[in-house]
Amino acid sequence: MPSPPEPTRSAPEDLRMEDGLEVRPFTRSCARVLARGEHALIGVSAGNGYFTQERLTQLLRWAGRRFAHIDVLHTDLHLDTMHRAGGADEEQAARRTKRSLRDVRRRIRRALEAVGAVPGHLRSLALSETVGLPGYRTVRDRLEREFDTNARVRGACEAHVGKLLGGGAAADDARFRAGLAYLHAELPFLLATPEVLGVPSSVCCYHDLLPVVEQLHDEGSCFHTGQAHAVVRPLTRDGRP
Repeated sequence: MPSPPEPTRSAPEDLRMEDGLEVRPFTRSCARVLARGEHALIGVSAGNGYFTQERLTQLLRWAGRRFAHIDVLHTDLHLDTMHRAGGADEEQAARRTKRSLRDVRRRIRRALEAVGAVPGHLRSLALSETVGLPGYRTVRDRLEREFDTNARVRGACEAHVGKLLGGGAAADDARFRAGLAYLHAELPFLLATPEVLGVPSSVCCYHDLLPVVEQLHDEGSCFHTGQAHAVVRPLTRDGRP
């Protein structure tokens, strides 16, 4: 496994204002990967109201000018489990999952149509379409072993889920277990997209820094040296981050 990116946080000068967006790489290493512009991963969460068609369109236009290749990835696994853990019966969970996936796919499709031709190669993927890739299976197996044997990795994953659930779920709670399964499914992309997709380097572009990334960015057994993260979000109306 390659050595991890250096833990030094990005400097103030690494903050960029581009195309009406604030672009902030997480570390100095992330800033260098961002400058290479080889691949961007844009993660879109089903059921998350933040991801409007307008925001996705703006993000894709920016990425199209910035990167040679862009993948838009939406998570379509474990959603029904999350709904059932939240109290829905099987029929309700299936209906809510179907509705949220229909909505997110429609927003992505319309954003892609609005962008039209962009300089970078642009592709839309569902997480379920990637789990059979050799790279995904390799990374997933390695991260599962780390979760079982590395207390720091386990603690970071559990803290991440606990924070997203508001701290109200115990480790043996159904919601907590469902959240952990959801995180495990997407973790290969958060920590090792280059290995999963066979690209030289990749920048995960999201509107916030995820807790598990912040805690594990210097964990060499998990984090690929070509993996970067950047917070990318619209500027406020007065043009400020």
